[in-house]
Amino acid sequence: MNRSNNKPSTWPKVRKFLNDIHLWGGLISGIVVLIVCLTGTIYVYNTEIREAVLSEFYNVKQEGEKINTDDLLTKVKPEVKGKIIGVKIPFAEDKSTFILYRKPAKDGEREQRPRGRGPRANQLAVNPYTGEVIGDPGEVKTKTAEFMQKMFGLHRWLLLNEIEEPIFEGIENRKLGSWITGTATLLFLLGVLTGIVIWFPVKMRGWKNGLKIKWSANWKRINHDLHNTLAFYSFILLFLMAVTGPFWSFEWYRAGWQKTWGTYQDPKAPKVEKSKPVSAVIPGKSELTVEETILAVNTLLPYDGDITLNFAQDSTGTIAVMKNRVGFFAPSAGDRLTLDQYSGEVLDKDIFREKSLRNRIGSSIKALHIGDVYGPFTKFLYFLASIVATSLPVTGVLIWINKMKKKSK
Repeated sequence: MNRSNNKPSTWPKVRKFLNDIHLWGGLISGIVVLIVCLTGTIYVYNTEIREAVLSEFYNVKQEGEKINTDDLLTKVKPEVKGKIIGVKIPFAEDKSTFILYRKPAKDGEREQRPRGRGPRANQLAVNPYTGEVIGDPGEVKTKTAEFMQKMFGLHRWLLLNEIEEPIFEGIENRKLGSWITGTATLLFLLGVLTGIVIWFPVKMRGWKNGLKIKWSANWKRINHDLHNTLAFYSFILLFLMAVTGPFWSFEWYRAGWQKTWGTYQDPKAPKVEKSKPVSAVIPGKSELTVEETILAVNTLLPYDGDITLNFAQDSTGTIAVMKNRVGFFAPSAGDRLTLDQYSGEVLDKDIFREKSLRNRIGSSIKALHIGDVYGPFTKFLYFLASIVATSLPVTGVLIWINKMKKKSK
């Protein structure tokens, strides 16, 4: 059969079409993507950076045996400026214990209780060995915290949230900023998907060239390799960052994500109040001590982890527990228990590993976006991928400029 009579392959046309989308999507969104990725790179270690600056609140010196948690609460109670509602007990021996407390409402103000499993609380750092009250890190203003907040505002809203007068009438500046960053992220996602297709060479025998950087070549070739090779190795993480980013920008995208992973709740649907578990009041029976509660939690969840207890608020209230695994590969998602305050019986539980894969993905949107999926391990990988993402608009524009110069010649 004479192959010369065959119709030419459509692949070159498809490849050119994808290449055009990749190019113009990148050029249009380049500056915004550069800003979003650069600030995202810095913000990956937001918690760690903030705690490092205020290390005296989080780190303590091991001095003998820790004070019994119940005795510790009794000792520090006179110094707590509010109602104690819980305690955070770290697994690490050199970390502070945090007393959770709620400040009394000011005159004329109602006490605020946000939605969710437990009330928002202030946290008072205490040395578990000496009982010394270190202080509330949330009340300390630092330049670092201010800087990280600026990075977050730049990442989410391009700092348009700090402009008081609306830029366009009828549109809140914060919303406008999120629309811009969300659109740029969608274009970046399109670039990631088209880029992985374009990465495959026309002649498959040349695929190895896309796996390495030829450092001995001229700067144009090195720049090209940096763009192609680094993007290839970071593809999965770049995709996860990009596909989760618009969740906070567009309601339609958020609803679509939640419907896909089975976590959607129609805001217009009538709310069905879920019956809350209550403790069975036993005459003459006293509530569990904190130490007894910790023992019960470690028996039910037998792994190393940080424990947060929210105490029962009245005689029929329950103890809300959250335990987070610790370690280099520890997942960020915690396990939750609701315990009877008298018997320690499990009244309700929410164990992350017992959920279906679909529900685990659906409820891990933030962790998937910032890299806090499997502890420090995935955070480090996301940090490297964020650096790559920041470089892509720069190397991509240089590739385009070099091609334009070549065409003009």
